Amino acid sequence: MHETAKAFMRQGDYANAVLVLTRAQQADPTDIPIAKDLALCYYFQKEFQLSLSILKPLVEKNVDDQVYQLAGNAHKALEQYRDCEKLYRKGIKKFPNSGALHNELGELLWGKKDYTAIKVWERGIQMDPSYSKNYYNAARYYFLTTDKVWSLLYGEIFVNMEPQSLQAPEMKDMLLAGYKKLFSENSIATLAANEKNQFVKGFLESMSRQNELAAAGIGLESLMMIRTRFILQWSHEFKAKFPFRLFEYQQQLLQEGMAEAYHRWLFGSSLNLVNYQQWIQAHPQEYQVFMNFQKTRLFKIPSGQYYH
Repeated sequence: MHETAKAFMRQGDYANAVLVLTRAQQADPTDIPIAKDLALCYYFQKEFQLSLSILKPLVEKNVDDQVYQLAGNAHKALEQYRDCEKLYRKGIKKFPNSGALHNELGELLWGKKDYTAIKVWERGIQMDPSYSKNYYNAARYYFLTTDKVWSLLYGEIFVNMEPQSLQAPEMKDMLLAGYKKLFSENSIATLAANEKNQFVKGFLESMSRQNELAAAGIGLESLMMIRTRFILQWSHEFKAKFPFRLFEYQQQLLQEGMAEAYHRWLFGSSLNLVNYQQWIQAHPQEYQVFMNFQKTRLFKIPSGQYYH
């Protein structure tokens, strides 16, 4: 019955899924996955009180972080924001490594214009580095500030974690604007000299040496040269001290001859969509090799590579 219900859920037929799951739950009231799916179906049907009636006993049992997340979301949908925040915080206390709960709490705080949200997203990145949504929200936050570094790093991490997501084009546009913002600075070297965070200092020092490449403006060719020289510089001076999956991936793409395809995928549509489409038509093999490579690997940040 559970498998039948899952098939209905995949089709978006939540009414039939509820029908089957209700009978399955009657047959085995102790089956937690069935209860969670039933609560989820009620949530998608906007039956939030019914969803909560199933989730509350599971919350009391501290089943998992998903139960806290779903119950909190149901409270949020009912505009019960105090109960929602209380539940997210309780869930984080029970499951401190849950990136999802940190992200949800951060979004709730951000919605209330409580800018401590960034501390919650940062904690989510630190505790659960392979959960993507905290990178997305943190990147957007930093882009709106005077920050010149973390919006670039977190934004690029996000698009590699979720290359097909609806938010990826927004992040790509932000990355392009972020590089223009970085190189519009009068002196990146001065920024580096005043920076106390050694990881950021190394990033800025390596970027400052590419400053003259941006003199004619930020375009695809200049970005490829800047980022290629940056990776070579970083690998030589800072890689041993600060291992970082994003930079290791960029170096891998260089070594395997996919750097141009990657850069066009990352910046091409934001710079000039027509030119990007024309390049794909003119270089179908290069494009397909990179796309196939991208589809066959899951981009993750290992624990221990948190430098903020």
